[in-house]
Amino acid sequence: MPTTYPAAAPTLSGDTLSISRFLQNPTAIGRILRTFTNLRFVSDQILTQRFRSSGGAVTYEQSEPFVSDRTVEAVAPGSEYPFASLPTGTAAVAAIVKWGQKTRLTDEEIARSVYAGQAISRSMQKVVNSIIRQVDAISMSAIQSNLADTATTGIWDSATLATRKPLDDILLAVQRIEDRNQGYRPDTLVVSPKAYTYLMLNDTIATLRRREATDNPVYTGMIETVAGLTVLKTPALTTTALVLDSNMLGGMADEVDGAPGYGVADLAVQIKSIRKDDIDAWDLQGRRKTVPIVQEAGAGEEITGVVS
Repeated sequence: MPTTYPAAAPTLSGDTLSISRFLQNPTAIGRILRTFTNLRFVSDQILTQRFRSSGGAVTYEQSEPFVSDRTVEAVAPGSEYPFASLPTGTAAVAAIVKWGQKTRLTDEEIARSVYAGQAISRSMQKVVNSIIRQVDAISMSAIQSNLADTATTGIWDSATLATRKPLDDILLAVQRIEDRNQGYRPDTLVVSPKAYTYLMLNDTIATLRRREATDNPVYTGMIETVAGLTVLKTPALTTTALVLDSNMLGGMADEVDGAPGYGVADLAVQIKSIRKDDIDAWDLQGRRKTVPIVQEAGAGEEITGVVS
């Protein structure tokens, strides 16, 4: 979309007609708008819990113990049960941040665009996508900074086949999480697009899969599960992979203030269209007031050095 509108009018020089690609020309323009599902945003699939905020911040506990502070004892007949305290985790506070932006559409752009009445919804979807991408980047950074690092024995795209051991790295990361004995059940593997490709290409994983199944990556072009973990692909990761318990890791704290005119779009993004009658235009505005919360850092493990 150009920064100014309208674009220059068509010009004719001899037999050559020059026309802006943003003006109405159905035979020259044809594409669909990419949504958040195509852009592989994953933070809300990893941080699945939802927290309530108060006064622009949210309080929560990190690494809350799931057993009492004393060993269970045998109780003799007629004796009183021993009291135990239930310890809490470390208290923490996170401030809500409002992420937002807006764009402007003139009446002329709406009328002359090949998308006509769809111009507003398409532009709003771009604003929504941009906000989701920003929140996704912030969330993934918070997750990576909290998880324990595990140095891998060999990168998955190594030129030496013997050092390509993604299944070993994944299973060892699962073991480390379970060995913390905090009730964590790893269920998700998050990888970069390149690491995802090498998961599908790995000979060890390929030989262990059912050969005649129709969900084989050679037919579908996808690998949905590895070692019981749901595989998520995101461009927010580059050289590392994450193994985690998505039910325990944490969540997103969203603030809803009831401001007039806002509706809720994809992934808790609030959107609003504002008519500017004095300039014959629309301001399309979107925001998400949120902060990612990593509550149980032990519920995940970051495998470093996965791909070069």
